[in-house]
Amino acid sequence: MIIKDILRKNQDFKFQDLSDLKPSPKLCIITCMDSRLIGLLERALGIGRGDAKVIKNAGNIVDDGVIRSAAVAIYALGVNEIIIVGHTDCGMARLDEDLIVSRMRELGVEEDVIEDFSISALNPIADEEENVIEGVKRLKSSPLIPASIGVHGLIIDINTED
Repeated sequence: MIIKDILRKNQDFKFQDLSDLKPSPKLCIITCMDSRLIGLLERALGIGRGDAKVIKNAGNIVDDGVIRSAAVAIYALGVNEIIIVGHTDCGMARLDEDLIVSRMRELGVEEDVIEDFSISALNPIADEEENVIEGVKRLKSSPLIPASIGVHGLIIDINTED
């Protein structure tokens, strides 16, 4: 099991006291949960530990929860700039409803839940770039996000780090 490997490796982990590390709360990044972005995102943006507040979800979708988190980052943590970072080859752009329903059945999801299921509830995206553009528009139009907050959108090419 993965958790056993993680706990075993944690035994060898050497914790470094980071109490002197002063987080730089000026930047908030909204990005995808795609595991290929781990490490890549930081290198591509030139940031390190403590340089940004990071909000991750499937497809870097700017929904009400993300807007609430961004508002907390602004009002409680001093963020004054937000970057939505999408990426090429995003799995949310090619969701397969039949496959998802099949896996739901395999894992014992009740049939009445499956009948009520709609792939639209997962917020699939049609185009990575358009998704970032829409996210920027949604943040800029939210009454929770002041006009003084910079909101930007970027796309990382997952194969070239551009």
